[in-house]
Amino acid sequence: MRQWRRQMPSLELIRGFVAVGRRMSITLAAADLYVTQSAVSRQIRELERVLGVKLLTRGHRSVSLTVEGQTLFGAADSGLQTLENACEQLMRAHKSRPVTITASMGVTALWLLPRLGKLQARWPNLHVRLAADNRLLVLREEGIDLAIRYCDKLSAPPGSIRLFGECLMPVGHPSLRPQLIDSAAALAQHVLLEFDGPPRPWLQWDAWLQARRLTLDQAKGVLRFNHYDQVVQAAIAGNGIALGRMALVRPMLDDGRLIAFAQGPDDPTTDYGYWLVRADENPRDDVGRVTDWIQSEAATELSHASEECQQA
Repeated sequence: MRQWRRQMPSLELIRGFVAVGRRMSITLAAADLYVTQSAVSRQIRELERVLGVKLLTRGHRSVSLTVEGQTLFGAADSGLQTLENACEQLMRAHKSRPVTITASMGVTALWLLPRLGKLQARWPNLHVRLAADNRLLVLREEGIDLAIRYCDKLSAPPGSIRLFGECLMPVGHPSLRPQLIDSAAALAQHVLLEFDGPPRPWLQWDAWLQARRLTLDQAKGVLRFNHYDQVVQAAIAGNGIALGRMALVRPMLDDGRLIAFAQGPDDPTTDYGYWLVRADENPRDDVGRVTDWIQSEAATELSHASEECQQA
């Protein structure tokens, strides 16, 4: 087997021979291969030398295959065509493969989607796929390139990039007559929109209210939702006051869909934050572009947050 591999002609020689056999012309074969006629002629002579047989009969302005040449061409043309098709298929699949990003439904709807226009404007030919899922998906097994995860530093996978921390502030629709929620009388005027998700006290109303010597039962009412984007949409619709996660609701505050019901966001009471996780430490170029874009958007968020509350 090793001896056969040493005697096997190079693919470049085979390719030149097949090009001549397909065109039955050294001139046309050279044009197909973007090389000179003399280069193709040298390839054919070298292939004949390696194999020890004559492959072409050269006329004044024509060539023809010898019997040995016909035998080689039949096998080489078929094999080379199969190889070319496989390479083309792989390259097409690689070029069209989207950059897949996963995040929770809330982060996808409230942080990623509103910013995608900037990404598309910067790289209009970039293919991106969003996989909104509250489960912690295994990136490589699911064919995912990037993930934005909400966790503490100890839970972040090795190599993760911290994007920003968590700051909270009550927010609601301007039609609800914005006022500070700093007393039982003020609280009694409003329905509270509660995130009925994982038991993280800083994301539910109890801890925020207790810090102000208030309780949940002093509110006019409570509406509960198991997805955070539903909480925010209910607030935008004027259904009550939400405990706004600043990184996610800031665009709504900026354009006036929501307004603050407190003097400013609370200092973070947790070391939880938003982390960017990469499936590969050395990703392909388009994944690298999306990674840089996410970090750029996160840096903008950090610059806003640094003016409002201490980072976790």
